[in-house]
Amino acid sequence: MTLQQLIYVVTVADETSMNRAAQRLYLAQSSLSAGIHSLEEELGFSLFRRSNRGVAPTPEGEEFLAYARQIVSQYRLTEERFILKRQVKKQFSVSTQHYTFAVKAFIQLARQFRPDEYAFGIYECRTAEILENVRSCKSEVGVLYLDDFNREVLEKLLADSGLEFTELFPCRTYVFLAAGHPLAERPLITLEDLAPYPCLSFDQGQSFYLAEEVYSTYHYRQVIKASDRATLLNLMVGLDGYTLCSGILCEELNGDGYRAVPLDSDKIMHIGYVKRQGCVLSPLAKIYLEELNRCNVNVLDHPAGPAR
Repeated sequence: MTLQQLIYVVTVADETSMNRAAQRLYLAQSSLSAGIHSLEEELGFSLFRRSNRGVAPTPEGEEFLAYARQIVSQYRLTEERFILKRQVKKQFSVSTQHYTFAVKAFIQLARQFRPDEYAFGIYECRTAEILENVRSCKSEVGVLYLDDFNREVLEKLLADSGLEFTELFPCRTYVFLAAGHPLAERPLITLEDLAPYPCLSFDQGQSFYLAEEVYSTYHYRQVIKASDRATLLNLMVGLDGYTLCSGILCEELNGDGYRAVPLDSDKIMHIGYVKRQGCVLSPLAKIYLEELNRCNVNVLDHPAGPAR
C-alpha cells in the first residue's frame, strides 16, 4: 500500500467516477484502475462497487476511506507547509448535541486566532449524525452525554463505528425554561410539577437511546419536538415549555431570559467527547476540550446550581 494508492482511492470516492478521477489526477483510466485493483488485492476486499452510474464505496471501503482521508489530508497539509511553502490555515471541526456551552468553547477557541488563520466548523446535529461525522472525519471530535439509560446502546454504536468516548465532567439534571415560566423561581422542580407544561425535545427519529434529554421514555402529557435550538427557545417563551439539560447556561450567548432549576432526580449526565479509536487529538482539539472544561460550573458538589 502506497500513499499514491490512497490518493487514488480518495479521489475516486470524491468524484464517484473513475473517468473523472483519472482526469483530475492526469492519469490514464487504465492506470488508475490498475492501481486500485492492486490495492484491493493486497487488502483482500473490494473498495468500490462499480456500475453504469459510476462507483460507490463498499461498506469495507467506507471504513478504509475514513483512515485514508486522514492520511491524505495530513500529507497535503505537510506538503503545502514545507514543500510548497504556503501558509496553511489551521483546521478543526466539531459536531455536538445542542449545547450552548459547546458553542461557547468553540468561540473561545476561534478567538485565539485571526480569522484568516483558520478554517473551522461546528455542527449542531442529531446524535447519530455526530457519530457519523466523527467516523467519516468530517469532525475531529463530537460532544454528547452518556447516562445509565443510554450507555450500553451508545457504547455499542461507538464500538461498531470505531469510536471511543472520554468523559469530561458529570452533571446533575436541570430543568431549562424561560425566566417568565411559573416554575422559574422554584429552588427544586419535580416531574409532577412539570406535568401541566409541554416538554420540548430535539428530534432524534424513533430512538429513545439517542435522545439529548434524560427521561426520554417518561410518559409526558405533551411533547413537542424541534430540530434547532432557536425554535426550542421560542417555544419555551411562547408556550411555557421546558427541556431537561445539564444546567450549564451561557448568559452571554442566550441572554438572561432563561433559567436552569435543579430537577428532583438522581439522574447524572456524563458529558464527554467521542473521537476515532487510536487517533491522537490535534493541538486544536486539545485547546477546544480545555475550553469546554472551563465552561463547566455545574459540578456535582455545587448544591445551588448555576446562577447566571
